[in-house]
Amino acid sequence: MSTRIVQFLAIAIGALALIPSGAHLAALPNKIDLGQAEYFLVQGIYRGWAVLGSLWVAALVANIVLAVVVRSQPVPFRLALGAAACIAAMFAIFVAWTLPGNQATQNWTTVPANWETLRRNWEYSHAVNAAIAFLALCLVSASALCWRRT
Repeated sequence: MSTRIVQFLAIAIGALALIPSGAHLAALPNKIDLGQAEYFLVQGIYRGWAVLGSLWVAALVANIVLAVVVRSQPVPFRLALGAAACIAAMFAIFVAWTLPGNQATQNWTTVPANWETLRRNWEYSHAVNAAIAFLALCLVSASALCWRRT
């Protein structure tokens, strides 16, 4: 597989991975202060979104493959590796703050006593992941831009 194809795939998959995170970030100001009934109702729009997590896996793999492919050039290598590290950080944030909210609420269908804390963690973890996904996209794009055919 040529370097340009790997670069294209890493950028395209990274852009697709940013879409759901960006949607969560855009919705945050309108959702964060909703009452319990309204918030749980609105959360229903995310049913089925778990499949979009496969984009994070694909982005991580694509950035690791890109780092391997461009390893002979230090700057593109470090940038691709940085993008992969960003995606890995997104997984860590998801496991630490997002997933516990999903589990405790049975995907926002059951209301535990600490639902407001879970909501805050869930919303802000998605917001942080949107910023990290954007950074990863910038890093992988910069890697592609500074790579030189040898």
